[in-house]
Amino acid sequence: MNLSTRTEQFEVVGPADPVYAVAGEDVILPCSLKPNISVVDMRVEWFRPDLKDSQLVHLYRDHEDRNTDQSLSYRSRTKLNHQELQKGNASLKLSSVQVSDEGLYRCFIQSKSWYDDVTINVSVEAVGRPPVITVDGFDHSGGLHLQCESEGWYPEPDVEWLDSEGVSLSSETTETHRNGDRFSVKHTMTVYEGDSKIHCRFKLKHHMLETLIITTTGPSSAAVADESDDDAGGTESAGDVEEDKERERVEVSVEPALQ
Repeated sequence: MNLSTRTEQFEVVGPADPVYAVAGEDVILPCSLKPNISVVDMRVEWFRPDLKDSQLVHLYRDHEDRNTDQSLSYRSRTKLNHQELQKGNASLKLSSVQVSDEGLYRCFIQSKSWYDDVTINVSVEAVGRPPVITVDGFDHSGGLHLQCESEGWYPEPDVEWLDSEGVSLSSETTETHRNGDRFSVKHTMTVYEGDSKIHCRFKLKHHMLETLIITTTGPSSAAVADESDDDAGGTESAGDVEEDKERERVEVSVEPALQ
């Protein structure tokens, strides 16, 4: 957008697709000039247009970062690379991402004769604890009641039971609770088959955690293993639970995560 009749013009560009961030990690919000002229002598302002009073995220002006009026939630978590400013790169590093960081960000750049901006959509995912499968008794038909639960997710995860062939199984009850900005989910189902492998899977768009239970008929056992896959790598846990019945014994053991 032009402020005068001078010919110095540039375009502020950023990603068209959402930027995905993981809670607790760092993320780069891309923003640059086209052509790649220096922004060292310009004003660079990052703010949240979707929040009340368009909260200031980061301000660079007169060759310095000036964050006196920066929103408290972003204090000590934002950084511009001043060397990259010379190349027209005004991307912002946001550290220790929080669920509340999700939303719209505007990168506004202004020279003495021209200004432009771009809006970036940031989507945050928080990966919860590895799912835990517990055996919740037997019914009169010999069915094995299973319960799978996990907490600490954002947004609300998709949860499903799968058989050994990867076919989705119906859950009987689902309980979802929101604690602050995180979700906890509990699913239950009953297994009637003899020998079977049952997976409980919690999934977000870019992350997944999964636990496997192996059940066997008769005086035998059911073994449980955590299988965890996400963009940054798997998660491992270990533990043992035993429940004795008159005719059946259930053992729960956790194996290393599968990639």
